Amino acid sequence: MLSSQQVETFRSQLLQMKNEIEQRFKMNGHFGLEEGHSHESMGELSSYDNHPADDATELYEREKDIALNEHTEEELLDIDRALKAVENGTYGKCEVCGAEIPLERLDAMPTATTCVEHAPEQVVSHNRPIEEGVLMPPFGKFDYDEKDENVAFDAEDAYQIVNSYGSSETPSDFADPQDHYNDVRMESNDPDGYVEDFENFIGTDIEGKEITVYPSSQHQRYEDELDEEGIMTAFGDLPGYEKDPYTEDER
Repeated sequence: MLSSQQVETFRSQLLQMKNEIEQRFKMNGHFGLEEGHSHESMGELSSYDNHPADDATELYEREKDIALNEHTEEELLDIDRALKAVENGTYGKCEVCGAEIPLERLDAMPTATTCVEHAPEQVVSHNRPIEEGVLMPPFGKFDYDEKDENVAFDAEDAYQIVNSYGSSETPSDFADPQDHYNDVRMESNDPDGYVEDFENFIGTDIEGKEITVYPSSQHQRYEDELDEEGIMTAFGDLPGYEKDPYTEDER
């Protein structure tokens, strides 16, 4: 059982803790929550002319302040409960079973009013936000772990089209700054309407025969890239018996 001197020592600690929290609330206005809107803490008049990322940052800070405020207010309630136990002469005893609370527990947590066995929140909650019951993984029903890549128009393609109309990203947001806003969209280097570059200057007849090369700037650029790499095609050199007639001897 705690002596009167020990109870008085814990009472002084609790009063000091309470005073520190109240002073903190007074100085920071309950973590800025006494202000009507986050704009007041930012000094802004509206969100209209702000970058979306700035508003997102302020939203995160606001949510963090709310969590800190709730945590601190709960700590203040625990202090008041412990001080009330001191006044009632029950401090140091579990308010559930009446057993003596070990001195070591009170030293570590002066606000404790229960023994370890009856401490609240013994079980970690596994409750999840209700919206998770209807949310699906990114691009939901489309399985991107499958071995055969899906070539059909899917949710990712739809998002890329929407993204091509613009986003909050700018050329300076990339590790390698882009020269034009059209280059900052997703998959901006992907060809539009064709797969291989040579489809732009190669033609055949209706039966796939009579292969014809139509000279163009794209054809010349394709040939220059192959020459620079020292290969005959984008997917590698032709067999050895076909190589000599088509390439120059570097020796």
